[in-house]
Amino acid sequence: MLKASRKLNLVSVEKINQVLQDIASAAIANTVFVLQENQKDLNRMDSNDPKYDRLMLTDERIKGIANDIMNVASLPSPLARILSETSRPNGLLIKKVTVPFGVIGIIYEARPNVTFDVFSLCLKSGNACVLKGGSDANDSNMAIVKVIREVLKKHDLDENILALLPVDREATTELLHAHGLVDLIIPRGSQSLINFVRENSSIPVIETGAGICHTYFDEFGDTAKGCDIVYNAKTRRPSVCNALDCLIIHENRLNDLPAITELLQQSKVVIYADEKAYQALDGKYPASLLQAATEESFGTEFLSFKMAIKTVANIDEALEHIANYSSKHSEAIISENEEALEIFRKSVDAAAVYCNVSTAFTDGAQFGLGAEIGISTQKLHARGPMALEELTSYKWIVEGNGQIRPK
Repeated sequence: MLKASRKLNLVSVEKINQVLQDIASAAIANTVFVLQENQKDLNRMDSNDPKYDRLMLTDERIKGIANDIMNVASLPSPLARILSETSRPNGLLIKKVTVPFGVIGIIYEARPNVTFDVFSLCLKSGNACVLKGGSDANDSNMAIVKVIREVLKKHDLDENILALLPVDREATTELLHAHGLVDLIIPRGSQSLINFVRENSSIPVIETGAGICHTYFDEFGDTAKGCDIVYNAKTRRPSVCNALDCLIIHENRLNDLPAITELLQQSKVVIYADEKAYQALDGKYPASLLQAATEESFGTEFLSFKMAIKTVANIDEALEHIANYSSKHSEAIISENEEALEIFRKSVDAAAVYCNVSTAFTDGAQFGLGAEIGISTQKLHARGPMALEELTSYKWIVEGNGQIRPK
């Protein structure tokens, strides 16, 4: 793949964009085939499994994937951008220029849309990619790779810029130790997957995926805004990483908690409430959906129609709870008080911090980045939605006219 990635650097931006447009068209044209293969995967999974929604493809989702690919094609190339340029007194011209990483390995679970998203971003950024999907989505992934490779063949591009590894653990182990062959590993999935990759890889890793997301309803929060934001963040797509897991509420607003959670009943959201929140909801939220919180209720990424509620006496307690349980993905505050908003913005350590907005917006497309390769929850190199710019590194180009360095 190293040879294929080097050849990819010589392909024009115009051709890359045309390939992406053709892949988007091929995704639509092959919808029936892809959905048939996706159904094989769905048949092997319990429909009550939180991963089921992630695994499922539909006509509309494939159209959305195709639109994302077209968005990537329309974006400026992230390559060959001059980040800085300096002329030295000795006549040297020194430029800092963006370049691809080379070969990127992506390990992910039951999300076949990632196959399309990742390849489009890697192609646009000049990177070859090695995909290691989970067994849950193997038929879907193989179908998608087949569609992509047919387009590559049509354009006389080396098919080796895309590889799909077998689903066994041995393939994962080999990928994590492919030093000198793979330049970067990006895991997408559960916290256990991310931990495994980080602890076992001999190749640099960018952590993405796990999202334990909180929304703090402040003493000065607007009830109507809170109701809509909490409902959207929890129920829009509960199985994704930007979904709300814990509502934190100021104790002075407990009387408003039934109104804030009212819409959640429509989706039969199970609430794990601490003692004060339970008392506020008892008799005002369906008893079958209301349970007492335990310590395990906090710091849990539910990935389903479940949510915890924590009561705090002030914003400092809210910030402390977030610091203790956050995965540093997305955190939100609902408040009409500018001082509280500013404290939250400055104090919360997360890739995305929201003020009076649903955490559901943590998404590359929503941020105007086209598709995304994942949400980075670390601080080195990339943070938040990772797209084209985050899939590049840089090198120094030094130009002269025979200069030599004096002894």
